[in-house]
Parts: sequence; structure tokens; C-alpha cells
Amino acid sequence: MIKWHFVIVFFISSLAFGQKLKPKNYSRFDERRANFVFMLGTNMADFGLYQNADAFDQFGVKSVTIVPQIGGQLGIVSTFRLGSPTIRLRFLPSLSFQERLVQYTYVDVTGRDSIKDVRVASTNLDFPLMFQFRTTRHNNFATYVLGGVSYSLDLQSQEYKNQDINSPFVKIKRDDFHVQGGFGLEFFAPYFKFGIELKYSQGFINSFIQDNTSVSKPIDLMYNRVWMVSFIFEG
Repeated sequence: MIKWHFVIVFFISSLAFGQKLKPKNYSRFDERRANFVFMLGTNMADFGLYQNADAFDQFGVKSVTIVPQIGGQLGIVSTFRLGSPTIRLRFLPSLSFQERLVQYTYVDVTGRDSIKDVRVASTNLDFPLMFQFRTTRHNNFATYVLGGVSYSLDLQSQEYKNQDINSPFVKIKRDDFHVQGGFGLEFFAPYFKFGIELKYSQGFINSFIQDNTSVSKPIDLMYNRVWMVSFIFEG
């Protein structure tokens, strides 16, 4: 999937840089040392899951898979120019809503596959700090790449909640740390700038809590990962 995004960016960039020079919209934007704007977006949350090697022999679980679900996010973008207009520091505190479906495939007494679904929902306060490296403007268009780290606080975490033996749930940790990277496109209108951004966020600590329930025993490790598409409006 990611290859198609690079093809699209290359195609748009080729069209933009092949155009004749035009008067610049919002021409004094790059003179600002700081900008504070808002962001809306969508996400696709997932887990990088490592299954217990003995899950089938011990618990009758044939496989544990993750079905990514669509969520949303909103936040405030704070961008600080670091000397050059093309190098910036970006802080993006945001609220994100995420959900993943953990799907267990069992083999029942008849030898047929039986599927059980467990939903894991999160409401995160995210605090990404990223470096942005932007191309120089050509007419009213620019592209950029960015990368950095993020801390996430899951407000919906059930880390300290007691299990219900009749309806067990998958526990994940409240606190998590990620590395993030992505790229974006910027379009300059007469009085504002509009940006589209694609990012990938990968947790680098195990977020899974093993509490020896029927839904946790077949799992060894889980790492959060999220694809994000953001729409940024700067005025």
C-alpha cells in the first residue's frame, strides 16, 4: 500500500515542479518563527502481535490475528522554524480514538474452526515531537518528510481493572512510546495553507499485560502501531 502513496506524491510533485512560476500565495508564511493551527484526521489502529508458540497445544488456539479498525483524531499543531524555512520542529498534542479487533481461531470438538472476537478500544492523549524537513516552495506547493518520537497516554486503558472471569478482556498498558515517520503535501491558498499528511507510528515497548485469562494466555507480546492521515489547516 505504501508504494502507491509514494507514486502519488511523485506524480503530484512532477506536475507542480513542471509548472511555470506564478505569484506566491500567502507569501510571508515562511517568515513566521512559529505557527499554531489545528488538525483533523483519521487512523487505522493495529497491533504487532506475537503468538504464544504453544497456543494450540496448551489452549486449543489455532491462530490469533488482528483486524485493524478505523478511528479518528484531532489536535493542535505547533510548528517552530529552526533558522531555515525548510527545517522545523513540530509538536502535535492530539486526542485519538482507536480500536482493534483481536480474533481467536479455535478448533472445536468437531474439528471445525470456531472464531471468537475481542475488541480493544483506546482513547489516547498523544504527544508527538517531530522534525520536519520541507522542500523549498515551488509556486504554491511544497512537500516534506518528518520523523520523531511520541508518548501516548491511554485514557481508556483497563490496566488496573479487575478481570471478569465470564467475559475476559485483553489488557494493554496505559503508557506507551512510539517512533513516527511520514510525509506530507502543502498547498498555499491566498489566505491560508492546507496540508495533507500520512504518518506511521510504531510502539517500541510491549504494551500487552499477561494476566493469565483465556484471552491473554495465547498471546506473548503486542506492540501498538497506527497509520494516520491528517488534514492540517494553517491560517
